[in-house]
Formats: sequence, structure tokens, C-alpha cells
Amino acid sequence: MTKELSEKIINIKPSGIRKFFDLVSEMKDVISLGVGEPDFDTPWHIRDEGIYSLEKGKTFYTSNSGLKELRQEIVNYIKRTQNIEYNPLKEVIVTVGGSEAIDIGLRALINDGEEVIIPQPSYVSYEPCAILANAKPVIINLKSEDDFRLKPKDLINSITPKTKVLILPYPNNPTGAIMEKEDLEAIRKIIIDNDLYVMSDEIYSELSYKGKHISIASLEGMKERTILINGFSKSYAMTGWRLGYALAPEHIIKQMTKIHQFAIMCAPTTSQYAAIEALKNGDDDVSSMRQAYNQRRRFLLNEFKEMGLECFEPFGAFYVFPCIKEFGLSSEEFAKKLLQEEKVAAIPGSAFGNSGEGYLRISYAYSLKNLKEAMERLRRFVDKLRCK
Repeated sequence: MTKELSEKIINIKPSGIRKFFDLVSEMKDVISLGVGEPDFDTPWHIRDEGIYSLEKGKTFYTSNSGLKELRQEIVNYIKRTQNIEYNPLKEVIVTVGGSEAIDIGLRALINDGEEVIIPQPSYVSYEPCAILANAKPVIINLKSEDDFRLKPKDLINSITPKTKVLILPYPNNPTGAIMEKEDLEAIRKIIIDNDLYVMSDEIYSELSYKGKHISIASLEGMKERTILINGFSKSYAMTGWRLGYALAPEHIIKQMTKIHQFAIMCAPTTSQYAAIEALKNGDDDVSSMRQAYNQRRRFLLNEFKEMGLECFEPFGAFYVFPCIKEFGLSSEEFAKKLLQEEKVAAIPGSAFGNSGEGYLRISYAYSLKNLKEAMERLRRFVDKLRCK
């Protein structure tokens, strides 16, 4: 009966993350370092605003694009942090998480057979969303010796007459890599000369540990060809509120809104009221969480150094991506054995693309207590492997 189903959907592989965590769900006493979810509660003043909106009966649909006040605060935030000006009525859409923004942004841009360049390792949704938009994904394999940054020569070599969109996934999940201003400037002219659009996924923009994050949309000539995607899940510990947004030129947002209104109608109303409070008064919360993540980041890097695990220094998000090639196991084999023998869950690097093979994604969105225990178990595990 499978012929009744879409071959395109059947041929898309399930998420490698979810596949691995089916194993985790069946085990007890596991220290999980796999989920990219802050261990902090949503700050109380943000939760309180959501509660207040319910008490006041603000439970109706908002406009398709989102509450006008929220869109204005998003524009204020981007102006404050990136010095880019957007029209809150015409160039912003509020979405159900950043993932929806990725999906509808690609569908709004792509004609059948056009190509989307996707640097990997990267977030697991990019390639399936490109396929669902009837695009051809073109993969650039990022390298650890380049700190997993996108290099101009690799971009040039990937462009064809059918190339339409470059996905720019920085700060990066799973590697923690960043692109600094000079890196972005190095690819800007290539993008403009080849008349490409950029989908810049900046969901981890507030979690940067080497100066301020720079959006490619802030560079000369780039705002008009960039869909800037961000959200509230990572920066404000609001994963379950399911709220993101996209900023882009009016003609693109208009088409994204059309898809959004037929598929979704609007993002959750309660979440939108809470998000207004987050943007207005949440800077101190973000700063304190970023400081805690940075402490954990430095702890893990020191632990890897002491146990002899190679790992480049990540400066963004809340992931480290240590290399486990020395052990002669695939990343999936390594992760499964680590889970079975030491009850520590981490994600195989191969879940994020072929270039992630030989690496392990470890999230440090967990308490130092859990991280310390997990590192003791990991040290014991790698010592056993080296003794074989």
C-alpha cells in the first residue's frame, strides 16, 4: 500500500537525533547530553506575562503575521543588536518556532529543481525542508581545520546556474562554530555577484562567546537578499512556547505569510504576549544564561584536553563537537556503546550530515553537576577503548 503515499516523503530519512533517542527512552539512570534545550526555566516575568494574557482572556487568533506590538519589538531588537531597520508591518512574520520559518521561507523562494546550498554539519531540518520545497540540496562539507566556517572557495565551487539559496547556519548546531564579520565579508561579494538569496538561521545569535554576533543582513547589499530567522527558544529558554520569526523584504514576507495563513493561521497567542515581555525586559536573563553556558563550555574543553580528545574551540550556541576518529568506530557505534556501557547519551555527528562522521555532539545546556558526572563516565569509556 506504500504506493498510495508520497515517494518524496517516504525517501526522506527520519531525524537521526530522534532515532537515537528512541534508545535513550528505554533506559534508566541515563545522563543525557543530547537535547538542544536550555535547562533553565523560562524567566518568571516572561511566564507571568503569558499567565496574565490568559487571565485577561487574550485567547483569540492574532493576525496572520503576529501581534503588531510583538513585530514592533522584534524590529526594535534587531535595530538595537544589529543596526538593521525593518518595517514591522511589512517585513516581519511571527512563526511557530524557527523551524516553520525555515520551511515557509524555502517554499516561498524555490521553483522546482532550483538548488539550495547547505553547509554541513548543520541542523537536521535544512535538507528535508529543501527537498519538501522541491529543491535540490547541494551540500558543502565543512572542515574542522577551518573551524567549520564556510570558506569562499567552497562556496564558489558549489554554485551552478540553478543555485538560488545559501543557508547560513551560524552560530552553528552541532559544532558551535561562528562566522565573524571578516568571514561574512569574504562571501558577501560571491553572493551578490551570483544573485543568491541567503537564509540566515540566527537562533543562537545571543549565545556567542567571542564578541557580538554579526548578521550577514547587516552588511552592505545583503538585507534585500536575506531571510533572517530567529526565535525565543534558545536565548530566553522558551522551547515549549514554540515561537520564532523571520525578517525579509516585503515581497518575500508576503508570500511566506500566504503559506503560513493556510497551514498555521497564526503562532500561539499566549506565547506572543510572553515574547513581547522577553524582548522588552529580558536582556539581563539572556546575559546571565550566556555566562553560565560559557562557564560550562570552558569546563568541557578543559575536560577534553585532559582526556586527550581533540576538539576545536566553539564560540557559539551550546554544543561541543569532539573528534572520536582515533577509536576506529563510527560516530553512531561510539554513541551507542557510550550509552550502553556508561549510560551517557550524546548525538552521533553523522546525524548532522556525512561530514559529521567521526564526531560527537555534546550539549552543555545542562547543569555543571551533570556535566561533571558525564565527563567522568566519558573518561572511563575512552580509557577502556584505548586499552583494547
